[in-house]
Amino acid sequence: MCGRFTLTLEADDVKQELELGPMPVDWVTHYNVAPSQPVAVVTEVVERKVERMRWGLIPSWAKDASIGDRLINARSETLAEKPAFRNAYARRRCLILANGFYEWQKLEGPKPARIPYYFQLSGGRAFTFAGLWEPWKSPEGQELRSCTIITCPANATVAQVHERMPVILDRESCWKWLEDRRIPELQSLLGPYPAEKMTAFPVSRSVNDPARDSKDLVVPVKMPGQSSLLKQ
Repeated sequence: MCGRFTLTLEADDVKQELELGPMPVDWVTHYNVAPSQPVAVVTEVVERKVERMRWGLIPSWAKDASIGDRLINARSETLAEKPAFRNAYARRRCLILANGFYEWQKLEGPKPARIPYYFQLSGGRAFTFAGLWEPWKSPEGQELRSCTIITCPANATVAQVHERMPVILDRESCWKWLEDRRIPELQSLLGPYPAEKMTAFPVSRSVNDPARDSKDLVVPVKMPGQSSLLKQ
C-alpha cells in the first residue's frame, strides 16, 4: 500500500517537470502527506489545472465520509470489479502529484519493528501517482471531492521493503492515463515503475507521526546492521 508520500518541490519546478497548467496560488511543500489531507490533483489533459482533493476516496453512494479512511489505495488488479472503484476507473481518473513516498519494512524477531524507507525517482524529480477521484455530497448538501492512489505489485527495489507499491507515471506516460482509452490500454499503464530508475534509503521513525512535516524526515539514517541504501 501507499500510506504516506511527499511533494517537497516548489510549484514552478513541478509545473515544468510535468508540463502542467495553472497551479494553486497558495502552494505549500509537504514532507509527510497523510490520509484525509488535501493533495494536489490533475483531472484533465487539456488545461491540466492543479486542484486539491481529500486523500481517501468517498464513493458517490456512501452515506458518510468515514469510508474514505479505508479507501486511500485501490489495487490495480481489481479496479473494474470493486463497486467503490469501477465507475471512477471508467470515468474519473486522475494524477496525484508527488516526488517521493514512504513504506515500512517489517522486521521479525524478539522485538518486532517497522523501519520506514523513503523512495524516489533518481534525481528526486516530480512524478504522478495514477489515481481515481469521486465527487460526494453530504446529507447537508456539502460537496467534497476525494481521490485514491492505485497500487501494483512492487518492483525489485520496493520489494525489499514491501510487496506492493503505488503506480508511478512520469512525464512520458502520465497523460495517457487521463485520455479516453479502453480498459486494456489503461490496464497496461498500471505496472511497477522500473526499479533501476528509483532510489531508496531508511529514514527517521519521526515520519510515523502525521503531525510532523519537515525536511529532516527525508534525511537518510543509518540503521544498525543495515546499509543506508538499498541494493538495486
